[in-house]
Amino acid sequence: MAAEIAIMPAKPAHIRTIAERMRQADRGEVFAASGRSPLSALSFSCRHSSLAWTALFNGRPEVMWGVGDINILTGIGAPWLLGTDAVEENFRAFLRISRDWPAQLLSRYAVIRNFVDARNTVSIRWLEWLGFRLFDPVEINRHQFRLFEMGAADV
Repeated sequence: MAAEIAIMPAKPAHIRTIAERMRQADRGEVFAASGRSPLSALSFSCRHSSLAWTALFNGRPEVMWGVGDINILTGIGAPWLLGTDAVEENFRAFLRISRDWPAQLLSRYAVIRNFVDARNTVSIRWLEWLGFRLFDPVEINRHQFRLFEMGAADV
């Protein structure tokens, strides 16, 4: 049976429950990028975001995402998403709820871009499905990451 999904503004109370059960690929990515724990990465991302949301699957926080300002003068934002295994376990429902996220972000930003761990194949497939352009890997902290980007003209 598919999960019932509700989306709400992210709350600090959601952070710990997602961090404790964060999917391994996301754990590896935040550690490779920043050396942060899941709890530290979610707390930091939430604090530094202009917009952030949580998706509750059957009433339980399972995924948090948002966007932070890279350059407010040129309208560049950095989208991020961290979640639990519930995202993959309910991937069809997750795809449905996430389909319009880039267009929503691009109503506020001219360009959204960030890096994804090159090992994070599930996230890379999702980003491609959403329509992001992915670039060749670059090394950050001795790990391979791929820049992903979308502009208002791409939606």
